[in-house]
Amino acid sequence: MSDFQVRRAKPDDAEALVRLRGLMLAAMGVDVSGPWRDVALRWFTEQLASPDTFAAYVVDDPAVGVVAGAAGNVYAHAPGPKDLSTLRGHLYNVSTEPAFRRRGLARACVAALLDWFRDETAVGQVELHATNDGIDLYRAFGFVDSHYPSLRLRVTRVG
Repeated sequence: MSDFQVRRAKPDDAEALVRLRGLMLAAMGVDVSGPWRDVALRWFTEQLASPDTFAAYVVDDPAVGVVAGAAGNVYAHAPGPKDLSTLRGHLYNVSTEPAFRRRGLARACVAALLDWFRDETAVGQVELHATNDGIDLYRAFGFVDSHYPSLRLRVTRVG
């Protein structure tokens, strides 16, 4: 990885973050057609303008541009007996261009993001949703299975 440097994403990296997100979602079997990319571009652009609550770390290839990245945000969460902090972190959008995989790039981006959570935020815990392909990477950083399953409900709006 000597030719690659991890850096914090800048506002002009929003498009690359959307591209990497599309790769990640497609690898998960999600249909990535449709208008979501425009919405995601606006979202990442807005998030990158909030450096206290959002960070993304990327790796550039000199010839190709951004080839790997990881993102995370800070959100308010009620404290509990085992965690008095009122902020949590969410790690997501970990993706690497297929031609650049297995070189430690995603690991380097996740490490940089975890450093940001630890050194520049007040989060007490960092959470994520892992795929089978990524779970060993996260466990190597100390992530453990939650005692409670993640459930999801899509809200349907009427009228």
